[in-house]
Amino acid sequence: MKMINIKIDNIDVTVPEGTTILEAAKKVNVNIPHLCYHPDQAIKANCRICVVDVAGSKKLTPSCSSYVFEGMEVQTNTKKVRDMQKGILELILANHDQDCLKCLRNGNCELQSLCQRFNISKTNLEDTVDALPLDNTNPSLVRDSAKCIKCNRCVEACQKGQEVYALTHSHRSVHYNITPAYEAPLEQTFCVFCGQCSAVCPVGAIVEKDDTAKVWDAIHDPKKHVVVQVAPAVRVALGDVFNLPKGSIVTGKMVSALRRLGFDKIFDTNFTADLTILEEGNELIKRVTQGGTLPMITSCSPGWINFVEGRYDHLLDHLSTCKSPQQMFGALSKSYYSDITGIDPADIYTVSIMPCTAKKFEAQRPEMKTNGVQEVDVVLTTRELGRMIQSAGIDFIDLEEGQFDNPFGIGTGAGAIFGATGGVMEAALRTAYEVITGKALPDLNFTEVRGLEGIKESTIDIDGLELKVAVAHGLGNAKKLLKQIEKGESPYAFIEVMACPGGCIGGGGQPIKSTMDVKAQRIDAIYQIDENLPLRKSHTNPEVIELYEKFLGEPLGHKSHELLHTHYKSRGMKYNFKELME
Repeated sequence: MKMINIKIDNIDVTVPEGTTILEAAKKVNVNIPHLCYHPDQAIKANCRICVVDVAGSKKLTPSCSSYVFEGMEVQTNTKKVRDMQKGILELILANHDQDCLKCLRNGNCELQSLCQRFNISKTNLEDTVDALPLDNTNPSLVRDSAKCIKCNRCVEACQKGQEVYALTHSHRSVHYNITPAYEAPLEQTFCVFCGQCSAVCPVGAIVEKDDTAKVWDAIHDPKKHVVVQVAPAVRVALGDVFNLPKGSIVTGKMVSALRRLGFDKIFDTNFTADLTILEEGNELIKRVTQGGTLPMITSCSPGWINFVEGRYDHLLDHLSTCKSPQQMFGALSKSYYSDITGIDPADIYTVSIMPCTAKKFEAQRPEMKTNGVQEVDVVLTTRELGRMIQSAGIDFIDLEEGQFDNPFGIGTGAGAIFGATGGVMEAALRTAYEVITGKALPDLNFTEVRGLEGIKESTIDIDGLELKVAVAHGLGNAKKLLKQIEKGESPYAFIEVMACPGGCIGGGGQPIKSTMDVKAQRIDAIYQIDENLPLRKSHTNPEVIELYEKFLGEPLGHKSHELLHTHYKSRGMKYNFKELME
């Protein structure tokens, strides 16, 4: 690889050919300001805040899109550069709702940080904020176009990353805008509510719907018994909110924080992840041995389910009928847990802490009711939980290590790896192998389905029965596998799909700045949790075994089918959320 020698602010730096000025500057700890640039996305070069002064050039140069050359000399902090950057910021502010105190991104906003860096508190230009309606009628996301800075990160995440195309461009010149097609609200588009747009937005133009007030009200209501479940991906991401090293495992501190917030019981979604494997694994075995629809595809990612129901409804029979671990927990909280505690299901208030904005949508689906009540009352994202902990004045760093409560407090390593792409597949294979053969696996680690490659595949030999499996993360990758099925060319028996890049560790509700490098660190932490747990196979979870003995009977039995399985329906290319709920 050819190396290039340049100077940045009179500092010598050597970088590979093909490196941008912006990337080269990072090597010598020079942070060039930027807004449209994102390390996981294509170069856009439309905000121009990253301009620098290159010796020999008559014009200022955008550093995000300009590549280094031998002998290049760059200045990033001249008066000409700073004046240009401040001018661009003032132009953006003139067309930006500056009521920061009411914004969810206050204190965690890239535009706000740049204004602080350049000591800009208010622009001298006349405010020309567009009078655009607030889109907040769906259960997952809120769009505030008055805060949009037209950086196009959300469009790229939606179109190139997910290939959903719910967001696009409209108009030109001063009327240029980022919007759903025909400027419709998200609920009337093919948005799957994955939240990847909110994860890359540098400001508060797209955010998760904040449901923390509902949870505080429930906690303070003496008539409510408030229980909470926490997804596996949350425990390796929540530390980001409190500036801990990326991928920090904060399970014990998280449990202690939830207890201090006032929840009556703290449970582990890993438990129902294990339960999902028992149901889904047996469903796969039944389809393989009795001639069911193959390939069977996982159903625990709600953004993925929304995608299939909207675009590929003719393939709905391929989906597993299992509810997600979130909804299985919700069903059990309003049935089994209600029975053993003697608490009326209507008085049990079930809260989920999830890495996912689509989970908010899933919880409100009309199918998700048990004993006549909604299974999961409120879903909070990792970001919302972080805000609740901060609001309560809890010193998260110094918290003691807490323990989950029973009867849903034990989870295996197989349940934990649900948080990473390939984890559901690996967990299912661990159980399917031992259920079919009756033998212990010689090696629990199915490394072929791990990692951040878009599509992974493997062939598993189970006593002569060869199962070819595939794993996809990100809906763009999932489409490739669906097209194989449409053509009758799919060689797989079982497919895992997660809507979000990296799986749940990269969910749309995770802490901001969840780049692919950060996601890789979270995946490493997920597998570290798996390795450290005494139980690593779902079917060996003693609480799951007891649940079947005392309540459910057997996997795929009448009771489990009633509580833990569901159905899916076509939504067509467009659907209205309000109509869906009626």
